[in-house]
Amino acid sequence: MEKIIFFDVEDYEREFLLNNCQGSYDYVFVEEPLNNLKPLPDEYLDAGIISCFTNSRLSEDVLSQFRELKLIALRSVGFNHVDIEFCKKHGIAVETTPNYGNNSVAEFAIGLLLDVARKISRSYINLKNQKVNPLECVGFELAKKTIGIVGLGKIGAEMARLAKGFDMRILGYDIKQNPLLVEKYDVQYTTFDKLLTESDVISLHSPLTPDNLHLFDSDAFKKMKNSAILINTARGELVETQALYNALVNNEIAGAGLDVLECEETLSNSDYLDDIDRLNNSYLKKTLLNNRILNLENAVVTPHIAYDTKEAIHRILNTTMDNIAAFVDGKIQNNVIDELN
Repeated sequence: MEKIIFFDVEDYEREFLLNNCQGSYDYVFVEEPLNNLKPLPDEYLDAGIISCFTNSRLSEDVLSQFRELKLIALRSVGFNHVDIEFCKKHGIAVETTPNYGNNSVAEFAIGLLLDVARKISRSYINLKNQKVNPLECVGFELAKKTIGIVGLGKIGAEMARLAKGFDMRILGYDIKQNPLLVEKYDVQYTTFDKLLTESDVISLHSPLTPDNLHLFDSDAFKKMKNSAILINTARGELVETQALYNALVNNEIAGAGLDVLECEETLSNSDYLDDIDRLNNSYLKKTLLNNRILNLENAVVTPHIAYDTKEAIHRILNTTMDNIAAFVDGKIQNNVIDELN
């Protein structure tokens, strides 16, 4: 019977996984993420399959401990937290759950945009503190404004549909152009520089690749309008943390709605405090800056929950178990390594 270790297991996932594993697999559910902060128990190391969310960090140091690993069944679309080169070298399949959160993430991005543009969270906090000053909470309408969407895959396309409903002008930047989005939502594909200079709002929906790491650096922020808002529900590493902090503090941009940050796991995982010496200087610096960003009045930050709806979670779990069942039957589907080759 195939042995599977499920990491990052939340309470709401447990019943579904239990119903789909009993009688079919030798399984273990682990609440904690998989990373190099704690040693792995010996009884985990003979697992042929592991399943993780993005909270886990699957480095060579972590993966090399498993003696019989054949499949990493990710409960996410993104895979930048996995050492893909190690997996290629050792014949480990890496499967994702595509298309689970197109609506969920795009709707959340719109929510962040409305929050920052209309200063909803800020006005709520002011009211709780009995410091009501309407002049501090003057926002702007979305209608007739220009939104630049970076990455027009399934989630970016859904963002375009929603932006069209707000009567926004839509600029798009992607390595591939989709004529259907031009026809249906009047998306105008353009250069990255033009998107930076003309957009009132920029929303990121691109996967992280070696080519777009720190796509938004200090030069990019300097090209943006001082009145512009940045929305990031994609990956924190698309945005260089120091540049983002400087842009917000120095009013190079008006605000940001952020569901993801570089090194975001250090804000939410207390294991990092148990042995802080494991954090290198880069992690420590970004963690400090992230904490400063959390306290800025022109930033709204959430803990990587844009995907987090009942509907999306159900799709994630269904696809994960389908991926595992197909793999056990000798078929590989949604394999990242095949797509990259």
